[in-house]
Amino acid sequence: MKTLNKSILLLFVMALAVATSFTSCKKEDLPNGGQPRIKYVRVTNPASADSLLVGAAQGNLIAIIGENLGGAQRMWFNNQPATLNPTYITDNSIIVNVPTPIPTTINNKLKIYFASGDSLLYDFQVQISKPTVTSMTSEYVNTGDVATINGNFFYAPLTVTFTGGVNGDLVSVTDKIIQVRVPNGAQPGPITVKTNFGETKSNFWFRDNRNIFISSDPYEGWWNASYVVKPTDIKAGDPVAINGNYIRVKKTLGAWSWNEIAGGAADAMPNHSKNIPDAAILKPEDYNVKFEINTIKPYNAGIMRLNLALNAEDNDAYQWKPPYDTKGQWQTVTIPFEEIVASYKVKPTVNPKGYWTRLLIQGPGDLDADISLDNFRVVPKVIK
Repeated sequence: MKTLNKSILLLFVMALAVATSFTSCKKEDLPNGGQPRIKYVRVTNPASADSLLVGAAQGNLIAIIGENLGGAQRMWFNNQPATLNPTYITDNSIIVNVPTPIPTTINNKLKIYFASGDSLLYDFQVQISKPTVTSMTSEYVNTGDVATINGNFFYAPLTVTFTGGVNGDLVSVTDKIIQVRVPNGAQPGPITVKTNFGETKSNFWFRDNRNIFISSDPYEGWWNASYVVKPTDIKAGDPVAINGNYIRVKKTLGAWSWNEIAGGAADAMPNHSKNIPDAAILKPEDYNVKFEINTIKPYNAGIMRLNLALNAEDNDAYQWKPPYDTKGQWQTVTIPFEEIVASYKVKPTVNPKGYWTRLLIQGPGDLDADISLDNFRVVPKVIK
């Protein structure tokens, strides 16, 4: 029995020795002795595979190239975890998105943890985006009321500065929405949002008073001055005034009935008909048409037909179709000017004497209307 036990022990020792020798041999055959290593980081587009990276913006997809990376289980950029997909992990590469959440501790490192217990640290900068400012829910907001700014990368602490050099009081901040109380001294012009990672000036204007071609201050044109609401006429439950007088259509409009709301020939609108800039006529793709709307009742039937920058009416153009409902709040509508021009039978040409303008509601379905409108304007898409 002792002889048998000694034989078994001897065989076990020999097997262990062989296994150890085999493992050692295999490790020696692996690149870098089997230890994980990062050679470089690059973009994932094969056409740009030679574009090496020392950093990348939040959410960007990157390729980590190296050796013995197949056992990767966890990865961190600064103190934010990345999501690893086993499908995109091989011994030679890991494809991964840079985490979107902002790091609270910044060391400009990425760290990989492996199944073997090894870890790997590599210099890599997460390039935190400066804020982007895309729009305001309404570009006209009264002093003391709350304005809503839309965009991205709104990381506290931040400030919102209005033209006039005054800062608004922040009401709430998320990554994509800022609510800010409009301060005394806020003037028409761009707003600026600033974070620890940069600042951005808006391409739109707050209280944009440029190039207004339909306004009720003063009301001009051929039709329906009875729609004009003055601030002194406003009662409880009515839309607030945001820029002096506004237009309010509060009645039932029958299907296909003809309802001219505002506008007229150039000579009937001497203060507004010439406000459309020549540059917009020549390059409509560089401009937007904007206006403010407030629907106490939904705009859910008929068609709003908008003419501007023409020498005569075009009864079929431009058609702004329902549905639209602001639920009793003022909102800014933005329409690319080139879309409006494309709908015309006759394209606009520069006319120093001014332009024909009309807002007409006419289309299918009865509309129980309670719609207020103000500040029709043509403005540049980008501040240059």
